[in-house]
Amino acid sequence: MNLRHIEIFHAVYVNGSVSGAARALNVSQPSVSKMLRHAESLLGFQLFHRTNGRLVPTEDAHTLFTEVSEIQDRVYALREAGRNLKRGSGGMLKVSALPSLALNALPTAVARFMRGHEGVRFDLQTVHHDDLLRKLYERETDVAIAYEVPHAAPIGHRWLGEGELVVLYREEDMPDAPPRIELERLRGRPFISLANSGPIGQLFSQELQRLELDLDEVISARTFYIATALVAQGVGMTVVDSFTAQASLVPGLAMRPLKPQLTFDVHAMFLLNRPPTALATDFLKTLAKVIDA
Repeated sequence: MNLRHIEIFHAVYVNGSVSGAARALNVSQPSVSKMLRHAESLLGFQLFHRTNGRLVPTEDAHTLFTEVSEIQDRVYALREAGRNLKRGSGGMLKVSALPSLALNALPTAVARFMRGHEGVRFDLQTVHHDDLLRKLYERETDVAIAYEVPHAAPIGHRWLGEGELVVLYREEDMPDAPPRIELERLRGRPFISLANSGPIGQLFSQELQRLELDLDEVISARTFYIATALVAQGVGMTVVDSFTAQASLVPGLAMRPLKPQLTFDVHAMFLLNRPPTALATDFLKTLAKVIDA
């Protein structure tokens, strides 16, 4: 018996007639009768006695129904799971993001997504560029949100948007700041460097080399958290990504993009043999809108 045979037998057993089974399955009565006869032929014994227009299960049918009922429950659960995934209910999304994106962009996207997808659960964590591939390979995360796609790595990626480098400073230290700041304007001011902090640090270092500019680096910070906290304490200014700066703004702090503009891409990365599910794809669309805003 295949699943269609099982479905027909279950429906006839439960409803007590071919017509009832046909209505329950939304099919024609002849098709139910044909499949039922085929099932009995395959099994080699009769499943129902025809009595006064009704089908009465045989003893063999009662025995078979116990097993069939369990199969039908599993099939129903499978179908329900498929419907839940389609409408974004009851799924689990494991998402990792760089700390800079996890400060504000990721939580904003998650909150917005959950308002329209009741029952979705998230497993969120931060990831650094050096650990990105390991997190994916070891199945600790399904999707990693970061800036730079590792070269020659067997992973897929989708572009979500872009950010840019900005100057983060205390308003009292630069009250006359223009809408965009040239790096030359930072010469001679105490500067907190992030030159060794991944792709963003490399992008900034390359720009300094291009301009042949030396800044007064009073501190070299390895994390954006430390750099922004030092700015708030009045130690100096720093250049960070726009996501970190936006999430770190408090009264007294300000941010300005650079002139000329220095941008970078934001990607969602995943294993080629485990592309994002329909639910994950919908979430990435939401995250892309948050990044664009």
